[in-house]
Amino acid sequence: MTDQPAAHVDGHDIPLLGFGTWMLEPDDARRMVRAALRIGYRHIDTAWIYRNEAAVGAGIRDAIDEGLVRREDVWLTTKIWTAHFGHDALLRQAEESAASLGTTPDLLLLHWPKTSPAWEETLGALNAAKARGLTRSIGLSNFPSAEWRRAQSLSEARLVTNQVEHHPYLKLTKLLETARELGSSITAWSPLAQGQVADDATLIEIGRAHGKTAAQVTLRWLIQQGVIAIPRTTKESRAAESFDVFDFELSPEEMDRVHALARPDGRLGDWLDKDFRWDDEWA
Repeated sequence: MTDQPAAHVDGHDIPLLGFGTWMLEPDDARRMVRAALRIGYRHIDTAWIYRNEAAVGAGIRDAIDEGLVRREDVWLTTKIWTAHFGHDALLRQAEESAASLGTTPDLLLLHWPKTSPAWEETLGALNAAKARGLTRSIGLSNFPSAEWRRAQSLSEARLVTNQVEHHPYLKLTKLLETARELGSSITAWSPLAQGQVADDATLIEIGRAHGKTAAQVTLRWLIQQGVIAIPRTTKESRAAESFDVFDFELSPEEMDRVHALARPDGRLGDWLDKDFRWDDEWA
């Protein structure tokens, strides 16, 4: 699909650096998806609940029409919302998402874990969506390790990623171990800690040694671990800055310095149901 660094999972090559569209209004989503593809991104992330799937699809078509990309060069992810986890509802949303996007997504995720309906039903429907050609692959978003293992045990197909919050302030050692154990991957949303990394003295200092910004150091830290990162922005200049991370490498000592920034209160966005618990990384 691409000559960019990629996570190789279950026969798929998922570009390690993608462009996220969370909270982008349709006009911005269309404009920024087209711009991201012009800059060089080959991985676009959206979700039904973002209410911008049609705009994301339009941005991809704009780029195709301008000769910037071919459809087969773009990895496209969307997500099934929690209200649609019943068998029929999930398949209806998968069909709706493909229609809104104007193309079959490459990856379809369950957006958050829920206790109801039964997981057997939801995972069965997700696999049925893949079998019906409504997506090329399937995965999860915001699943702790125990739930990830359980979901994989109920899924005939490989769950190729678990998309979760991840950045230097959030320790995810156990979840990364689970990804390796299951032959899967981690995708990081809010990889720049919603802008907090820009003012971090450690990241700024490391960046100076490479002629890079704190944000670029952060994205390099993620993809150098094999973690997929999906930063998002409404500014083309920021998108270009975020993509400019393939011409330098962090040393093991620099990687450790970034790892050391993690803290117990580092999580920024937590909408996990009370029925579940994140992995205890600090025990």
